[in-house]
Amino acid sequence: MSQRGKVIALYKQLVYLGREYPLGYEEFFRPRLKAAFLKKRDLKDTEEIDKAIRMGEYIVKGNFLLLLSIPTWLRVANEQRLELEAMYFLRKYRAMKQRYAPPE
Repeated sequence: MSQRGKVIALYKQLVYLGREYPLGYEEFFRPRLKAAFLKKRDLKDTEEIDKAIRMGEYIVKGNFLLLLSIPTWLRVANEQRLELEAMYFLRKYRAMKQRYAPPE
């Protein structure tokens, strides 16, 4: 996959994860995500682009609260990441239980 395709896929993945963000998607998460991507849009060196893509993939893997660079959250980023991940899996579990559980 080309670098452009990787960047687009990364952006889409972050947008998908940000929909359930506790502070709001439209008013908080999306503008910061867009600003982070616009800040890196002028990169030309392929190594720097790959480094930025790897950082984005690291953020997707669970530490995407660091992207927002809020100092108070940096202290508790791991706990909030775990809480957000737990909320996501709980939602997924409830949906699957509703679909596949035998009717009572």
